[in-house]
Amino acid sequence: MKGPQIDAENRKAHMKAQSGDIQQTLQRIKHKILVMSGKGGVGKSSVAAYLSVVLAKRGYKVGLMDVDLHGPSIPRILGLKGSLRFGGHPGKMLPVQYLPNLEVMSIETLLGADKDAATIWRGPLKIGVIRQFISDIEWNDLDYLVIDSPPGTGDEPLTVAQTIPGARALIVTTPQEISLADVRKSINFCRQVKMEILGLVENMSGLQCPFCGKIIDVFKTHGGMLTAKKENLRLVATLPLELEAVKKADSGDIALLDNEALLLTREFNKMVDKIIELTLGERRAPRSNDKPCVQTD
Repeated sequence: MKGPQIDAENRKAHMKAQSGDIQQTLQRIKHKILVMSGKGGVGKSSVAAYLSVVLAKRGYKVGLMDVDLHGPSIPRILGLKGSLRFGGHPGKMLPVQYLPNLEVMSIETLLGADKDAATIWRGPLKIGVIRQFISDIEWNDLDYLVIDSPPGTGDEPLTVAQTIPGARALIVTTPQEISLADVRKSINFCRQVKMEILGLVENMSGLQCPFCGKIIDVFKTHGGMLTAKKENLRLVATLPLELEAVKKADSGDIALLDNEALLLTREFNKMVDKIIELTLGERRAPRSNDKPCVQTD
């Protein structure tokens, strides 16, 4: 009976040491934002990826951690190349450098050449991997750590909530009721685990006709705003559908974020302005073509 007792003691010692590493890493990260959704297909990973890119381009030091272990989308959206390298400390790895101010960690960077390999893992293994993403990765001192979580309220967002104190949730939905019903579960999840909700993002909120410029309500409209009011939350942004974004995401091209002619780009920049204001208290003077950001407080 001595063997199992020794193993239990070793595991306990390892967890204690790992928790110390996690705490030291998190002390060097100012703001942690968990991007989550109640259901898949609402554009959550695109919001997380583009939010990280825009923050980095504005001069903030950003880390993007993809904890969607079964269906990582971040590397494809960004066209991420490269793999992990050994860091300056023993046992530590460096995240992939995507922009001068943006470093990325995803399970796909560990899969080697077979990017379509399935990760068939149970809860305890997933929990351990997410903890390692923090403890064993040599993150720089960061202004923001953006965390892309899989849809729902399972092991991954729960692990983030338990492992990263002070993380705040940005919940992405689409306007129709089938998505809003699931997003209400995400809201209740955050409240149960005592995670502050930064706000809601209504994605795919209308499509601007390329011929007449009229907004077409493909998935209804104002569902996010009504939910935000009912739940006493902020509506941080309403982001339209954009055909160019679909093409660019498939090819790993982020050039649309520099194209101010696109309604999506203008609305996304206003969303980033609001997030910076909410986290850092920095307010940007509105540009001449800006409309007031729709929100509820």
